[in-house]
Amino acid sequence: MARRYTAKQGQTVDLICLEHYGRTASVTELVLEANPGLAEFGPFPPVGTVIVLPDVEVRTKERELVKLWD
Repeated sequence: MARRYTAKQGQTVDLICLEHYGRTASVTELVLEANPGLAEFGPFPPVGTVIVLPDVEVRTKERELVKLWD
């Protein structure tokens, strides 16, 4: 279920994504797609703008295991 977020002074969409999702890569675009017209405000959405934060799959980075001894 998508969450709604109200923009605060000085926040960018990237910063909101970083705070909510823990990253900006590949989620900022999804947030902009879920909020038509949001990009027209420029880097700083007006204070009080309600932004829909869509559900996104959580990616975990797989680590390569290294054997020190065989």
